[in-house]
Amino acid sequence: MRPAVRNRVADLPPAPADHRPLSRALVDCGVYVDGVRLPGVYTAADAQAKVRELAENGQDAFVWIGLHEPDESQMQDVAEVFGLHPLAAEDAVHAHQRPKLERYDETLFLVLKTVNYVPHESVVLAREVVETGEVMIFVGSRFVITVRHGEHGGLADVRKRMDADPDHMRLGPYAVMHEIADYVVDRYLEVTNLMATDIDAIEEMAFAPGHRTDIEPIYHIKREVVELRRCVNPLSLPFQRMQSEHKDLISKEVRRYLRDVADHQTHVADQIASYDENLSSLVQAALARVEMQQNVDMRKISAWAGLLAVPTMFAGIYGMNFHFMPLLSWKWGYPVVLLFMATVCLLLYRNFRRRDWL
Repeated sequence: MRPAVRNRVADLPPAPADHRPLSRALVDCGVYVDGVRLPGVYTAADAQAKVRELAENGQDAFVWIGLHEPDESQMQDVAEVFGLHPLAAEDAVHAHQRPKLERYDETLFLVLKTVNYVPHESVVLAREVVETGEVMIFVGSRFVITVRHGEHGGLADVRKRMDADPDHMRLGPYAVMHEIADYVVDRYLEVTNLMATDIDAIEEMAFAPGHRTDIEPIYHIKREVVELRRCVNPLSLPFQRMQSEHKDLISKEVRRYLRDVADHQTHVADQIASYDENLSSLVQAALARVEMQQNVDMRKISAWAGLLAVPTMFAGIYGMNFHFMPLLSWKWGYPVVLLFMATVCLLLYRNFRRRDWL
């Protein structure tokens, strides 16, 4: 008898029930040769194979893949195709990373925080002014992989601009990294300029005459500035390291472009620092104004308490029900006592008004 043939497919471990195909997270995948995108639709594996084939023929080619919020299994598929380090792949899946630059052999891993200004009618009523997201970039000699988290910060415009500029695209994958970083930093500048209007509105309300100061909007906009600072300030070190530590990976021409992005990032960081200082001063001024308002209120309360103390005293004395009391048996005693109380209260009222207590 012939031996039974084993079913190799049945021997494979079953796929996880929650495994989603990579195509669900894949936004775009393009192969570029000499700065020009090749026509056609590619999967990650097909694009990598195409790039290797072109490289073997002596052509300068790389692949640019864009992902949106991949899960662990999808990111693992990409990591296996391009040889990404497991730690970097794990960071790319889990958002809320700090802006940073890490190197794994010949691959750079850059994390950028994206920001978006939330339009609102009034800063007092706004629940959120700045919303944040993340863009993570893997850059190798022949690939660029972008992983985006959040609903804003799409890179379609960046890709269109790069596709229309083959000379810049010809500089390779690190030119794509520069273009993405430049786009993100330019968004920082736009958001900080828009936030200046909100800060001016807060200052105007805080120092408006006859307007009761509400500190809550000031604290709210200050929290948004702090959130923006956490996105911008940590990028200073990665840009410095690109210039000094990774010259073997990044060409001189691309480093020139990155220096320009670093200058813009420094400018934005300075703006945010000035906003933070202004808001801190504004908080102190608002607290001082609130204390003044409280002092005025306490003076008014004390003045009214003094006015009410006079009739309260007479009511307390004549409410003791003693038989022998002044004016108790006189028929004009009650009107006289009322007139005396009214006179004393009127004199106190005029005195408090003259001293601006009422």
